[in-house]
Amino acid sequence: MAMGFGSAGRVHNRDMRLQGASLGDLKNSKTVWRMLGFVLKNYKVGFLVVMVCIVVSSLATLASTLFTRTLIDDYITPMTVAAGAPDYAPLAVAMFKLMAILLVGVGASYAQSLIMIHVGQGTMHKLRDRLFSHMESLPLSYFDRHSHGDTMSVYTNDVDTLRQVIGGSLPRLFQSVVTIVATFVSMVVLSIPLTVVSILMAIVMYMVTRKLGKLSKKYFTARQQNLGKVNGFIEEMVSGQKVVKAYCHEAEASREFSSLNEELRSSVFNANKIANIVMPVNSNIGNFGYVLLAIVGAIIAIGGLEGWYFCGLNGSVLTLGTLVSFLTLHKNFTRPVSQISNEINSLVMASAGTDRVYALLDEEPETDSGTVTLEKTGKDNWSWKTAEGESKPLEGLISLKDVDFSYVPGKQVLYDISLTAWPGQKIAFVGGTGAGKTTITNLMGRFYEISDGVITYDGFPVTGIKKNSLRRSLGTVLQETRLFSGTVMENIRYGRLEATDEECIAAAKLACADQFIRRLPHGYSTVISGEGGNLSQGEMQLLSIARAAVADPPVLILDEATSSIDTRTEKLIQKGMDSLMAGRTTFVIAHRLSTVRNADYIMVMDHGHIIERGKHNELLALKGKYWELFTGNQITA
Repeated sequence: MAMGFGSAGRVHNRDMRLQGASLGDLKNSKTVWRMLGFVLKNYKVGFLVVMVCIVVSSLATLASTLFTRTLIDDYITPMTVAAGAPDYAPLAVAMFKLMAILLVGVGASYAQSLIMIHVGQGTMHKLRDRLFSHMESLPLSYFDRHSHGDTMSVYTNDVDTLRQVIGGSLPRLFQSVVTIVATFVSMVVLSIPLTVVSILMAIVMYMVTRKLGKLSKKYFTARQQNLGKVNGFIEEMVSGQKVVKAYCHEAEASREFSSLNEELRSSVFNANKIANIVMPVNSNIGNFGYVLLAIVGAIIAIGGLEGWYFCGLNGSVLTLGTLVSFLTLHKNFTRPVSQISNEINSLVMASAGTDRVYALLDEEPETDSGTVTLEKTGKDNWSWKTAEGESKPLEGLISLKDVDFSYVPGKQVLYDISLTAWPGQKIAFVGGTGAGKTTITNLMGRFYEISDGVITYDGFPVTGIKKNSLRRSLGTVLQETRLFSGTVMENIRYGRLEATDEECIAAAKLACADQFIRRLPHGYSTVISGEGGNLSQGEMQLLSIARAAVADPPVLILDEATSSIDTRTEKLIQKGMDSLMAGRTTFVIAHRLSTVRNADYIMVMDHGHIIERGKHNELLALKGKYWELFTGNQITA
């Protein structure tokens, strides 16, 4: 059954909402708050402990800054004017107290880092599990609309961006807020006029940062989009490398990649060019403010100016120790202001990632209203089982009546399809590419829901059957062979996980795969990659047939099952295939008409319609579309 994945090279435009670096943008980004809620739900205690550690380490840093004033005013200055030998004992006691405070701060900072590593990595672990679990519940239509590379980018780039924010930006943002509040209170206590000057300089820094953040907005958006394009193109080229080389397309592929890579480089350069000047600009503004404060403070201190407006909140006059401490506090005050702007910018940038993550998580999962299950009760035996526990043997009668279908509303691809496959019958679909052959078999397994009509299984509508059990009863061999990384035995057992080794080997013999498997270095224990390793396309197809055989289903769907097998190999396995199909309802999709000559009924399809139906000889006698396909002659009017 063709899965219908979209081209990996196409990147679908999404609303990544990379706005400017402002609190308003964060407030409007609902996905950021959803992500924070996800973190708190899973790591509430750890996050609270981190917040406490941040407060403790920030206060320890503030205590060391304020100690400068005590050191100068209470110890150094008195000792310089005192007669006789100075007494260093009080200073030593004060230094030991400070050391104890700083050690507590260091311990809190170290604990914070360890906990955030656990929180960050744990969150990503849970988020990836949730993403993958949800992705497995999505209908095939989701993968029709999204490229492989773009979906993979959600698991890598977008999730990793969130890890950096959770483990770095959030703690630094909270630490900056705590530092600003604690430092501001200390500054007001020490000197009101110098605090006013510091606030004015902080406002200037904030305005500059906001302006630069808005300028870089469009470049950050382009960066995320171009990154998705590059990832999608690389994924497409890696998976299609054989085709690239077969058609000598290497030079053109390199040129196209260089063009996409240049667009990415340019957008990243432009985004970082503006973002990287924020810190130098703010640093210079901070240095200017530092000098200005030193001048104003010196004037107040040296001039001996008095009055409440020249004092601190505690009424003390500006001393040398106070001025030195305040200058340090100013740096501690302006640095977090700049850092807050940068961290908000990082959070807004991360909103692009959260939007993409939650765009996937918010996709509606595949619904299943079925109540009846189909169960394998023994070799070649399947049974119906109702919710009430009643059961009866499954026969394998499949019927479609007046079925219409559209992948996209307004673009119908199947029209009034009606057919009945009695138990044990072999029904073949033939016709040109895009006629709707594979689509019919997709509808039988409810990979898509029909627009009109009804499909029944033993007379029961398939909509009332649980999808998992329905699909297990439909053994499918796809035209596009897909193996998975693991041993040969594991790939065969993929058809039925509870199958024994003996059953897997019997299925391989039935598919004529046993001989080539035993020639492999480790036989059935040989490890192969998802691309098949050194196996030929035909050998991979044989393993796919063996996988369907071990499932032992009542209904078989063979979508070009022998398309990758040469004529000689096809003849070798035809007997095994006949044994496999015996007693089973079988649907065969084939372009090689020699493989469907013995079908009970052949459905000739054209543009979504069944235009002819009957046995091989009957259709040839009509000299219609089937005769044209079989003989290679074109009907003339």
